[in-house]
Amino acid sequence: MKTITIEGQLRSEFGKQATRLLRSEEKVPCVIYGGAETISFSADSVAFKPLVYTPDFQIAEIKIGAKTYRCILKDLQFDTVTDELTHVDFLELVEDKKVVATLPLKTVGSSVGVKGGGKLVVKMKSLKVKALPKDLRENLEVDITNLDLNENIRVEDVKAPGIEILNSPRIPVASVVMTRQLKQEEAAAEKDAKKK
Repeated sequence: MKTITIEGQLRSEFGKQATRLLRSEEKVPCVIYGGAETISFSADSVAFKPLVYTPDFQIAEIKIGAKTYRCILKDLQFDTVTDELTHVDFLELVEDKKVVATLPLKTVGSSVGVKGGGKLVVKMKSLKVKALPKDLRENLEVDITNLDLNENIRVEDVKAPGIEILNSPRIPVASVVMTRQLKQEEAAAEKDAKKK
């Protein structure tokens, strides 16, 4: 799994003034929780770009002094005017402790329905899951090979060993719908059949 390393510095001062000073130095205040202790630190805003501006699920290795924390991104806050990153929350990964994360969905295979002229519509891009850190993965694969025209793949059809999916099981993840051209061809075929 992809890992991003972020070099951080422990924060000793808190409050609005300290936070403002950090941001003026292009640093982002952050918190790591979920482990033995809650750690407040800051890091250069550019260090977060590969972690924040991507659809991928990644692990963040945060180095603060001599210690390294394996974490996942939990929450982001942006400035409403400048759209700059203003705060990041991380959840520390503890081996025997399950975490809730959002994993992207990846479709694999060629759908039977698409080969027949239909159009694949992906209705969900990610799923909320609960799993031990060792079971987390970059994405959840959804095999669409047997997906035919006007059929759905639902959340309950996504198989992921060791991972509990928290979304409602009946929600459609992907479907193959009939294209306008296919509808016109079928209508034309029906007219021809009626004429005979």
